[in-house]
Amino acid sequence: MNTATDIVTPQPFLDGARAQLSKASRSPGVDDYLRAWSDYWLGLAASPDEQLALAQAAANAAIDSWQFACQATRALSEGTSLEHDNNAAAFAGEAWNYWPFNIYAHGHGQLTKWSERALSAIPGMGAENALRLEFLRRLSLAAASPAHYLVTNPDLLAQTAAEGGVNLLRGAQHWLEDAARLFDGGAAPGAAQFKVGEQVAITPGKVVLRNDLMELIQYSPQTPRVHAEPVLITPAWIMKYYVLDLSPSNSLVKFLVDRGHTVFMISWKNPSPADSELAMRDYLEQGLYAALDAVGTIVPGQRVHTVGYCIGGTLLSVGAAALAATGDERIATITLLAAQTDFSEPGELAVFISPNQLAALQLQMQRDGVLSSQSMGAAFALLRANELIWAPLINLYLRGQRSAINDLMAWNADGTRMPCRMHSEYLTRLYLHNELSAGRYTVDGATIDLAKLKVPMFVVGTETDHVAPWHSVYKTRALTRSSDYTFLLTSGGHNAGIISGAVNPKRRHRLLHWDNQAQLGPEGFMEGAELREGSWWGSWQAWLGAHSPGAQCPPPQLGNAAAGYAPLTAAPGAYVHG
Repeated sequence: MNTATDIVTPQPFLDGARAQLSKASRSPGVDDYLRAWSDYWLGLAASPDEQLALAQAAANAAIDSWQFACQATRALSEGTSLEHDNNAAAFAGEAWNYWPFNIYAHGHGQLTKWSERALSAIPGMGAENALRLEFLRRLSLAAASPAHYLVTNPDLLAQTAAEGGVNLLRGAQHWLEDAARLFDGGAAPGAAQFKVGEQVAITPGKVVLRNDLMELIQYSPQTPRVHAEPVLITPAWIMKYYVLDLSPSNSLVKFLVDRGHTVFMISWKNPSPADSELAMRDYLEQGLYAALDAVGTIVPGQRVHTVGYCIGGTLLSVGAAALAATGDERIATITLLAAQTDFSEPGELAVFISPNQLAALQLQMQRDGVLSSQSMGAAFALLRANELIWAPLINLYLRGQRSAINDLMAWNADGTRMPCRMHSEYLTRLYLHNELSAGRYTVDGATIDLAKLKVPMFVVGTETDHVAPWHSVYKTRALTRSSDYTFLLTSGGHNAGIISGAVNPKRRHRLLHWDNQAQLGPEGFMEGAELREGSWWGSWQAWLGAHSPGAQCPPPQLGNAAAGYAPLTAAPGAYVHG
């Protein structure tokens, strides 16, 4: 019997409360951040000399800011400007050198410098806690930036004066439109001009296989003769497949079929709460393996060039290693696009990866059955708050400007959901415990050994990727045993770097090939890689052609009805609309 001193709170109530708190805060496991602050303050409390140094630094910054304010006021009385010393791009305009805006910019610069000094002051603080505090510091500085508010931004004030406040009226109208769309779930403004199957995802083809998890699209040939070896692409299910088949000038699929490749694409089903129990092995068996069986039947007697993007590349690595362990030789080559196999350096995503945060996220997913695209998008936006949160808010609601979107932006707004069980396995087993690179990841009781991967490999990383940092992607070299290995580093981020178009003068890429199993660190790669201007697509396609030894031949038929792969519906199929 419980007494007044040992009352037990029901565990379901606690779990529900934590899930609600996580959803409301948009940051699962908020107590991890409280623990980080506790670690910091305890370390600071044990360092009286550091306390004194920080207090002195704060006093010096305050004095400096006061002196600058006096000088700026004097300059105002003399009708001149006084240049501030804040080097942030947001304060680069000449208007920021006039009172009182130079005072705001200078003060924010002093706050930035002091906060950097303050958070690096505790030598014994754990690396994970330090990373989370740095994340919070960046968010706080962004929220405190005078560049982000109307009354403290001279450029916004000047525009408002020039337009007589009409920009704010437009901004209010944009806010009302966005609020209404938030409640009714409408499409993003401008997305209507990029309808799937009409302006994007229009490369002709047929769905030749449909199961409960995916559709397999075979694209129609565009050349009289094709390479004998087909290409099978496994995209991520965290995104819709047509990121690889956007508008014709920006479609990787069209680029390939126009150059004589027979291309197959997996189009994943967008899971609903009823699919909450889908696991990684389901994506392997009903996805990669089922697709590989179909390709081998439709194009018999040929080995397959396999391509995996993001988590699709991780799945491809697991599946290819499992097949290689059984002596299966259907895979001719492996291409990985911004895909990780070693998760020891997850980059900025590490702020969301911890046992506590994943447990809180698990509670939310168990309640909802899936993780919504909005939740994932919010997490990624926080990593780049200035570019993905503050800049759009300012442009939309203060400048009254709604920028036109392109095909990639329209695709990005067409989000997908993650089934509970799969996403939990992915985050816990791969991100948190890094089982795959450690040789502990199992599928149906069999341990996956990436050293079984010995076929030619082409691995692509992107310079500014905050989802799969290129240093992490680069680690695949150390885990495999391919004696024909190429690594390519392209400019851009996780999506824009991969989807660069066939011709893109704004892009560049570095390329290095190994014809042995030697290891080379990232610094060695940067020193030895060949720098090429333009899109990386041509370099990869040349590699694909060189690894297609079979003579070109008439294109295969679409599907194989006699073998159970009758053409169903026209591309892009049904699942992409889910």
